[in-house]
Amino acid sequence: MGSLTCSQVGKTWADASGHAVEAVRDVSIEVSSGEFVALLGPSGCGKSTLLELIAGLEPLTRGEVRIDGMPVAGPTQDAVMVFQEHSLFPWLDVEENVAFGLRLKGVPRAQRRERAREVLERVRLTKFAHHFPHQLSGGMKQRVAIARALVASPKFILMDEPFAALDFQTRVLMQQFLLEIWKGFGSTILFVTHQIDEAVLLSDRVIVFSASPGRVLEDLRIALPRPRSYTDPAFNEYRTHLTRHMEREVMRAQETEHV
Repeated sequence: MGSLTCSQVGKTWADASGHAVEAVRDVSIEVSSGEFVALLGPSGCGKSTLLELIAGLEPLTRGEVRIDGMPVAGPTQDAVMVFQEHSLFPWLDVEENVAFGLRLKGVPRAQRRERAREVLERVRLTKFAHHFPHQLSGGMKQRVAIARALVASPKFILMDEPFAALDFQTRVLMQQFLLEIWKGFGSTILFVTHQIDEAVLLSDRVIVFSASPGRVLEDLRIALPRPRSYTDPAFNEYRTHLTRHMEREVMRAQETEHV
């Protein structure tokens, strides 16, 4: 699949008044092929910004991002984003939404339909291929968004809190679905969340970010067998450890806001 290296990555924005706002500071991480890595931190700490930098959707202010040793200098087919909002096109049916990226690449219609159908079968959406987004539940819309990311076989799937808007029951089902997809496709996933339980449940590693500007505080390997359970005492140890980080950084973020 592919390896990812971020070296001393930084991003500074200009706010509405023209003042510099530092979102990400000196972030250095490495992700190996096939890993599931969660990025955990308080709201506004630069997690989503880092995904955009890795995807080449925003230019770096400092540092370097490399995929398979090659620098990322703009939008890349190697890394595909899945957002909190599904961003499906309401005028296209499920199959056409999944195949849309292939259409932009100029893949012939017959080939892109065949590939879309292959992915829809693997994510158990075949019977909904000709439904439109308004006919789907929230969870199913996100399944379509994930299928759309998978169709081009990217090296990295970058997920920006994709389950945040879902109710608890749907979120639990989608978490299990994502693990099945990850194992079945051998994808490498970077998953942004501010939910501690979700990070421990899903990931091989949890990279903990500070309050803004986002810096890496800890890169924690989750040494728990799968499937994992919230009631496992070892699970609770990880939860407690990460909660200390989050409580401290949430308070720090609040103090900064009131300066």
